[in-house]
Amino acid sequence: MHGLRVKITGLLLSLLLLVPAFASAHTVSTKGPTPDLRSALGQLLGEHALLAIVAMQKGYDGAPDFAQAAGALNQNTDDLSAAVASVYGDDAGAAFKKVWSSHIGYFVDYVKATAAKDEAARAKAVADLESYRMAQAKFFADANPKYFEEKAIADGLKMHIDHLLAAFNDYVGKNYAAAYDDAKTAYAHMYMTGDALAGGIAAQFPAKFADAVASNPASDLRSALEQKLGEHALLAIFAMQKGIDGAPDFAAAAASLNRNTDELSAAVASVYGADAGEAFKKVWSSHIGYFVDYVKATGAKDEAAKKKAVAELEEYRMAQAKFFADANPANFSRQAIADGLKMHIDHLLNAFEAYVAKDYAAVYADARTAYAHMFPTGAVLAAGIAAQFPEKFHTAATAPTVMKVWFKVGSNQLIIDGKSTTMNTKPYMENGTAYIPLRYLAEGIGAKVTWDRAAQSVWIDAGDAKAQFWVGKKFMEMNGSRMEIGYPVMMKDDRVQVPVRFIAELFGWDVAWNAKDWSIMLTKAMETMASTDMADMHH
Repeated sequence: MHGLRVKITGLLLSLLLLVPAFASAHTVSTKGPTPDLRSALGQLLGEHALLAIVAMQKGYDGAPDFAQAAGALNQNTDDLSAAVASVYGDDAGAAFKKVWSSHIGYFVDYVKATAAKDEAARAKAVADLESYRMAQAKFFADANPKYFEEKAIADGLKMHIDHLLAAFNDYVGKNYAAAYDDAKTAYAHMYMTGDALAGGIAAQFPAKFADAVASNPASDLRSALEQKLGEHALLAIFAMQKGIDGAPDFAAAAASLNRNTDELSAAVASVYGADAGEAFKKVWSSHIGYFVDYVKATGAKDEAAKKKAVAELEEYRMAQAKFFADANPANFSRQAIADGLKMHIDHLLNAFEAYVAKDYAAVYADARTAYAHMFPTGAVLAAGIAAQFPEKFHTAATAPTVMKVWFKVGSNQLIIDGKSTTMNTKPYMENGTAYIPLRYLAEGIGAKVTWDRAAQSVWIDAGDAKAQFWVGKKFMEMNGSRMEIGYPVMMKDDRVQVPVRFIAELFGWDVAWNAKDWSIMLTKAMETMASTDMADMHH
């Protein structure tokens, strides 16, 4: 997708706060037309991914709540269609809904075929999904031809489809750890997609989006908090379902929820220090434990134990509210936070109680409410943190300078801001994808590169952001978070070669392909920081 910003949203919040070189620092506001659009799209697209995965599991298992899970997914489609209509008109919203709904139907076909062990039907569902992604890409490219590139959108949709199929196939294969890893990747990928859509729409309609830069440090902070908090809510609800059902994947679901806690704790530590991160983790983890106690007590029909768990959740919310109020007394109200946490606890307990009572319509209404509630929560936290640490989010109002990187398939010349370097190998095309030597590109923009021959892996170190790639693998890791590339990392001419679009957009660069001479121009607006020298960022 043109201008895709993988960047920060799929990473720990620490990157947002500690590596300003990877975020466009144009404004300090966490709110505004464009950040709000970014938030809304991330919320709906992320919810789509998790609801789709849950519905596929329910469908394969023949669960009694499959229809309601699918219904929640369809409600999400209605909301996405309304969002599209709000930008492009009602006809476009209806056209989007028709195309988008089709791919949900094809996933259902895939699930049914898998359950029936009908390989021909499975293959047809995959072929239908392939047709869908091309139709969906055309829809967006036609709606916004200047800022949305059809092939890039199709490539992004291929990743989305692959993520969901992988999560489902792992579930069927009882590889539950991989299933929840894939679910986590699918969820994060949708926020990247939302960022790209928000950026393109804002650029297309400058009158509506005067703050047309979707990504700035404060907005990135908000997006990251919303993403992690939303994930927590849905993971908690579905882990509680798995727990009461005695499902074989409960441990994997709980482990994914714990990883989310680790990421939230790291985020807190990046703002308030390691000790605060540990203190947060202890308090936050306790409420997950109390929910587990509630589930166990429900299964044992132990009303006293249920009441004890509710009382402990009450103590938790006051302790959690105190933590944030003590950390940021000028911007966080202890009572307001406690009230918000009461709503969060009630949402999760209501969804669980409805599940136990087999009131499945209420289950998914409560689940969607619980998820949605995390977004104003994240926005409030982000606004308070940004106000507390203006030096991290306020930058001098200087015009950005544009850094340019030029190279050409079949040429060993690399030009970075007018400075030419002769590479000892050449960028090349493989299956329609352009590859470039990773070392030259990374070092050219100030990062450190380390090659591990034994592991056949390469590290890119840009201060506090560390990326690792493996030869032959279609994924990489950024600060320990796995991200799908879509194409394998290659070794050619004794150099590690990576897909150009992925590595460039990973670090927030726009990619322009010249089909006439097979040259590629990468551009990025680089802000002049008020108090941070660029060289220091890439120490």
